[in-house]
This record gives sequence, structure tokens and C-alpha cells, in this order.
Amino acid sequence: EVQLKESGGGSVQTGGSLSLSCTISGYGYTSLCVGWFRQAPGKGREGVASISTRRATTYYADSVQGRFTISQDVAKNTAYLQMNNLKPEDTAMYYCAASSGARCDYVADKLSPAVYNMWGRGTQVTVSS
Repeated sequence: EVQLKESGGGSVQTGGSLSLSCTISGYGYTSLCVGWFRQAPGKGREGVASISTRRATTYYADSVQGRFTISQDVAKNTAYLQMNNLKPEDTAMYYCAASSGARCDYVADKLSPAVYNMWGRGTQVTVSS
């Protein structure tokens, strides 16, 4: 079975940093696009960053550009999200998601939740002021 497992969430103060990891099993990692999404209470799910695993091309939401970095270790089937200069508005449940390359590589919006059909259970990130 396909499994996505996130780790690295926690609580930090404004300006702090966290690193999230997403390990994927049960699927060919380099056949995927991998994305990070977040959802705060009462709000919709928001795309944060994504990576095409074969090309290593990356995409970022404007709200996190310059603060967050997505990367990967192909040998470990793992994608990462380094989050720096965290703000209270970054507080959310963060989800790792994956989509087949055939699906995600041909859509204009790489950060649309609708593109992704494989999801982890999430890890909580809380940023206090």
C-alpha cells in the first residue's frame, strides 16, 4: 500500500525554524510530484510548496517564498520542507501529498490540492507570537 509519513512538526516562537520530512513507500518515488499543504482551523487547504521528483523543479506559494525551501533525498524516498522565519499565520496542520507525474506535470497550478490523490495524516505546526 502507498504510505506517506510526515514528521518534524512542533511549537516554536515567531522567527523560529522547523524542518518537516515526508517519507513515501509503496510507490515509485521518481514517478511522483510531492507537495506540502497546510490547513488552519476554519480555512481551506493551501498549497505551500511542491517538487517534481524527476526534474527537481520546485514551486512555492507567494506567502512562503524566501522563507521555506522544499528539497528531497531520492535514495531515501523523502521530501523535506525547511521552514525559516516562521510567523503566527504559518500555524496549521501540514500535510505531505503525492501525485503521479503524468498527472501533476501537465497542470498549470502545481499547488492545487485537487491535483494530489495520496495524502499523509499531517503534522501540527504552531507558531506563537
